[in-house]
Amino acid sequence: MKVLVTGNQGYIGSVLVDMLLESGYEVQGYDIGYYAKCLLEPYKPAIRQIVKDIRDIAVEDVEGCDAVIHLAALSNDPLGELAPGLTEEINLGGTIKAAEAAKKAGVKRFIYSSSQSMYGVSTVDAELEEDNSEKHPLTAYARTKWDAECALKQMATKDFHVVCFRPSTVFGVSPRLRCDIVYNNLVGCAFTTGKIEIKSDGTPWRPVVHVRDVSKAYIAGLEAPLELVSGESFNVGIPNGNFTVRDLAEAAQRSVPGSTLVFTGEHGNDSRTYRVSFNKILTVLKDYFKPEWDLDRGGRELVELFKDTGFSEEDFRGRVCTRLKQIKYLQDNQKIGGDLRVLGR
Repeated sequence: MKVLVTGNQGYIGSVLVDMLLESGYEVQGYDIGYYAKCLLEPYKPAIRQIVKDIRDIAVEDVEGCDAVIHLAALSNDPLGELAPGLTEEINLGGTIKAAEAAKKAGVKRFIYSSSQSMYGVSTVDAELEEDNSEKHPLTAYARTKWDAECALKQMATKDFHVVCFRPSTVFGVSPRLRCDIVYNNLVGCAFTTGKIEIKSDGTPWRPVVHVRDVSKAYIAGLEAPLELVSGESFNVGIPNGNFTVRDLAEAAQRSVPGSTLVFTGEHGNDSRTYRVSFNKILTVLKDYFKPEWDLDRGGRELVELFKDTGFSEEDFRGRVCTRLKQIKYLQDNQKIGGDLRVLGR
């Protein structure tokens, strides 16, 4: 099977492509290249690479592919706040354009990397479910993810099948590591500074999942029978995959023996708290999605990477591992314009 992976040079895409290749898939990458050089260690994927803005995707870019895994997007709320109009243009408009190209090219499966951010701030104690829980997208990033899911499902036909995965906040090692996401940030801070400072009281809930387990979910979207996945959305996580900020901080501390942990409580009881149900993916796709990673194993893996690469506090706080800083660097050095298009291409 030939699979096009958009955003393949990102944090998740770099891991997913290797796993697809290991599983025998023929992989074609499609990426604008913002983070192509944000590497902590050498990485040479054996794939054909299209270097192109997702806003410019065309039918010929997708021809011959059996499936598309669509990861390409401005990847978090800070980037969304940098340019709300561009988030709409890239995350929603680019997604629809990619799906239209795929549909015209005869692609059978379109697997969309969505987000749990669409649930917003939870006002209920119950775990949030894919189909029955209310959506309260509060940011440009969250709104575009929800709107894209709705648009994609309207495009589906008996020959063009859409499946949406909503990952928990991702953690774990990737050649293009991110340290601007919660657990990676906590472990990175502990390793490079010897301390973790939590400004809330530690009680808010956060669901998290390892990058390799997220990649397994996308591969399950390729391999599971259509009757199980077509037209469906799945929260992606592990059994008991909801953690308090205190849980995450204490796991990070265990990963870096001797590091100190302080809860300042200056922000009080952070209202951004939510718990998500993973029952659907763990039951419906139980034969295809079998997560393996927990916080402690993931923490040890991160520490091993940090030791192997001589990871410093400068690396931790720098642009290579922080998406917003990298975008601003590219803009300041006139590599990309205010519209986030590559200059001189």
